[in-house]
Amino acid sequence: MKKIIFYVWIFVIVCFFIPIIFVKRDNKETVANVDENTIEQTINENENVSNYDYKEYNTIKLLHSKDDSIEEIPIDEYLYGVVSAEMPASFEKEALKAQAVVARTYTIFKIEHSGNKHGDADICDDSNCCQAWISKENRFARWEENERENNWNKIVNAVEETKGKVVEYDGQVINAFFHSNSGGKTETTLNVWGGNGYPYLQAVETAGEDAYSQYQSEVSLSKEEFIEKMKDRYPDFEINFDNIECIKVLEYTDSNRVKKIRIGNKELSGVEVRSLMGLKSANFKIEIENDEVSFEVIGYGHGVGMSQTGADSMAKEGNSYEDIIKHFYTGVEIVDI
Repeated sequence: MKKIIFYVWIFVIVCFFIPIIFVKRDNKETVANVDENTIEQTINENENVSNYDYKEYNTIKLLHSKDDSIEEIPIDEYLYGVVSAEMPASFEKEALKAQAVVARTYTIFKIEHSGNKHGDADICDDSNCCQAWISKENRFARWEENERENNWNKIVNAVEETKGKVVEYDGQVINAFFHSNSGGKTETTLNVWGGNGYPYLQAVETAGEDAYSQYQSEVSLSKEEFIEKMKDRYPDFEINFDNIECIKVLEYTDSNRVKKIRIGNKELSGVEVRSLMGLKSANFKIEIENDEVSFEVIGYGHGVGMSQTGADSMAKEGNSYEDIIKHFYTGVEIVDI
């Protein structure tokens, strides 16, 4: 009888524990499979979400274009030099803060998308390539002595009060172009560099820029100089100045810049004429009088993105740096990194 009871207990124990062992094994395999599938699904769902590790940019490597040396520098200290080189310290504080955020954003975008353009460096100090930068020592040398400390502190505060702020569109840091003066309306990338452009870089109106008269300019060339400049680019260039339509604007952009223009036997873009003739903007008018060809120019720069004088004008009207940025960059968010 005892043997029978013993075998019954053995049978019960075996029947009870074997399923548990297999269930545990099956559950473990299932959990592993679910985790892998979940990870894969998460990656697929978030492949368009920003994956920038901004902590990488606490310190950057700055290439000095004059001597090709590389300086490792904290990003905010770098931005002191950028803001002081790119925007007058006399501008309103909110405009300087907008410049600080835009410059930080531009820096990270350039680093992420320039590949190995600068070798071991992240970005350079040449405004024709990246954005301008100046050392504190050189900046002080260009300011009046009684303005130096106040100007520098104003710029440092603008950077520090926007510490870690960048501009994003659809979860991605933007290509935050900026320029000096738009002449009343900014330009799209399509009309300047072609391509598909960026959805956040639209043409927007800017009030108050006509108050900055220093950004209205004139360039006058003799007819001979004008022809020489054209022939440098187009050896077969010809023009008959006796013809009243020897120079004719064929099309303007929505921001009133010259889009297409016929000059003699050549058709050029306004951007190309700006480059050839050394103009500050593609917003120009041409007059031919006696032996001269004159350009009356409004604005300064390519016109894309934030206008610095426009930012200052908006700040004077009481707008915050957030207002300024969201005016010049359509549909963006300012995020804290």
